[in-house]
Amino acid sequence: MSKAFIDSNIVLYLLSGDAAKADRSEEILADGGVISVQVLNEVVSVCRRKLKMPWEEIEALLLAVKAFCDIQPLTVASHEKAVEIAKRFQFIVLRCQYCCLCSLIRCRGTVF
Repeated sequence: MSKAFIDSNIVLYLLSGDAAKADRSEEILADGGVISVQVLNEVVSVCRRKLKMPWEEIEALLLAVKAFCDIQPLTVASHEKAVEIAKRFQFIVLRCQYCCLCSLIRCRGTVF
């Protein structure tokens, strides 16, 4: 069975004050999934810039996520396909990148 592609919002909901969102995110991650290096970068950025988290806490969060998810690198092929889709449909290239990665590795869908 293919795995879901997990967006940064799911990881960040783990830190939410909303217990329902945090619990659901934990369930999704516990089921395993696929996450890209770009998603990890976004999580770090939000944790540092918006949440002002110390590096030790961010590293602990990343280790936990990596333990449950398969990490996919960004590739030139996925980048080129994302740019093509973004240009054609006027979408945000980062969202296209996720869809392209999902397509290339045959995920069952993206969880936002």
